[in-house]
Amino acid sequence: MKVRFPELDDAFRLGRLRHPEGKVRIVLDTDAYNEIDDQFAVVFALGSPDRLQIEALCAAPFHNGRSDGPEDGMVKSLNELRRIAGIAGVEGNIPILEGSRAWMDGPGRPVESAAARRIAELTLASPDDDPLYVVAIGAITNVASAILMEPSIIGKIVVIWLGGHAPWWDHTREFNMIQDVHASRVVLDCGVPLVLVPCMGVASHLITTKAEIDAHLRDCGEIGRYLAETYASCSDDHYAYSRVIWDISTIGWLLDESSVPCRIAHSPILNDGGTFSFDGSRHLIKMAHHVRRDAVFRSLFDRVRNLDARQRG
Repeated sequence: MKVRFPELDDAFRLGRLRHPEGKVRIVLDTDAYNEIDDQFAVVFALGSPDRLQIEALCAAPFHNGRSDGPEDGMVKSLNELRRIAGIAGVEGNIPILEGSRAWMDGPGRPVESAAARRIAELTLASPDDDPLYVVAIGAITNVASAILMEPSIIGKIVVIWLGGHAPWWDHTREFNMIQDVHASRVVLDCGVPLVLVPCMGVASHLITTKAEIDAHLRDCGEIGRYLAETYASCSDDHYAYSRVIWDISTIGWLLDESSVPCRIAHSPILNDGGTFSFDGSRHLIKMAHHVRRDAVFRSLFDRVRNLDARQRG
């Protein structure tokens, strides 16, 4: 099905892509059970109520060794989000929504879900001068489906997506981008204001160790212990071991633009072989080209401590 999207000019799009001042409304779309980094990003957002008003947490599908397929991955992510909300003391305060149970089965074919519908509804209800920020840290099926359901929302939304690899990488067969190629192409091609944070070459700087997590988070109440134990569970051997916590890059950018520097670029074309190509006539996006690792982790640790302090009252 051929979908017609509103034509946004680049001046409008670049205005939308300016870093927001003050408090913003966000939806966080996450495959929370896929790995261990989503949990850190969710808690990072929950610990930032002075800057982020979370309108919904949406479960994204995924399929790897931790799920039997995209539907099972989404359900496990949904349960993980509920678990985090309970530990963080916000259960019942933020809607937690079921996402897509399958990948898009062709171009222009949205997947029906409560998450996609809510993203569209929230965006349509947004004032023209107050865009909704959708932070996506998994496969982009829910977001692309919302856009296909209501194409007009591209003028009232900003998508911040951890997806693909840096343009100088030899391929972009990255987990979030390649699982649902149809959805990825919707977001890259439709003209929506987009902040794209590549994984390898950019977010891959966000490496930490069990020793660092234990030193700075384990004593931060139940939520800190949860994150420390989540990290500890990712390996049976932490001797000379480190792991990247990719997903916190997106929340890091929203809180402090300087911690995730970006450049203006033409939206890349996702090829069938899992590579990018570029065309200077395509619309403009923001693309992160570096992550200041220490600044992002310092902000994360501070926000988790603040969340713990609020829980203690």
